[in-house]
Amino acid sequence: MKTYLDCIPCFFKQALEAARIAGASQKIQKRILDKIAIAIRKFPLSSSPPEMGQIIYGLVRRETGNADPYVKIKAKSNKLALRIYSRLKKKVNYSRHKLLTALELAVAGNIIDYGVKNSLDVDKELKKILSEENKAIRKEGKNIFNYPEFRRALKNAGTILYLADNAGETVFDRVLIEEIKRIDKNKKIIYAVKEKPVINDALIEDARQCGIDKVAQIISSGLDAPGTILRLCSKKFLKIFKKADMIISKGQGNFEALSNVSRPIFFLFMAKCPVVARDVGCNLGDIILLHSPKR
Repeated sequence: MKTYLDCIPCFFKQALEAARIAGASQKIQKRILDKIAIAIRKFPLSSSPPEMGQIIYGLVRRETGNADPYVKIKAKSNKLALRIYSRLKKKVNYSRHKLLTALELAVAGNIIDYGVKNSLDVDKELKKILSEENKAIRKEGKNIFNYPEFRRALKNAGTILYLADNAGETVFDRVLIEEIKRIDKNKKIIYAVKEKPVINDALIEDARQCGIDKVAQIISSGLDAPGTILRLCSKKFLKIFKKADMIISKGQGNFEALSNVSRPIFFLFMAKCPVVARDVGCNLGDIILLHSPKR
């Protein structure tokens, strides 16, 4: 996905929020915004938003001297999500359509996103996910929820590459991976996380803390960007990306970076901003399971 003019105010908002979370003084916050303004002047709209995100969060780390501003937020997200893991499993186990329910929960977990919703109350949002009267999942049209295609691809896939998004959300990913393995224990699932901190994106330690290592092989993409920018990924990751029979891509950032890539990718996320919603052709808040060849 290209960058739209409407993305630019959001870049400044993200930079300011990240600077404050990192503990920057007003002077440093202003310096960060000034440097972002210079970077945006040179940033081509043909590039994807996560490429600007890499610039923004790298600048915040350098200017504040805080290598991982969201470390406490990630730890809290993991802790709270693990606390409801057994309830998530029960939802799947008692469901008539277990795989669909696991998919729905995986996308519900995608609301744990400080990059878009930076005033997020994780505890409140997790309660909302489990609440019957405030369901986070709505059935959407087949044009944006390609479940039959997903089932067919899953049946034929021997190796699945699962692109992670946020910490805490990894617990919801684990539930989906466990259901896939229940259907066919012989499937090889590789779970790719970020190499270095960026917003609240999951790192290897987050995936392990949430138990992903029990059900999948964990690797790093080699990135410190809020989306899978292929030209910046490690050679090891790219080799796996090119050979995987099926790719499950979580989160808006990965959609923005990979939506024009010709691979068997299933994008799984919630449309959290109007720019992405317009690009997909859906409403704000819709859940998406989009097979890339359809685009």
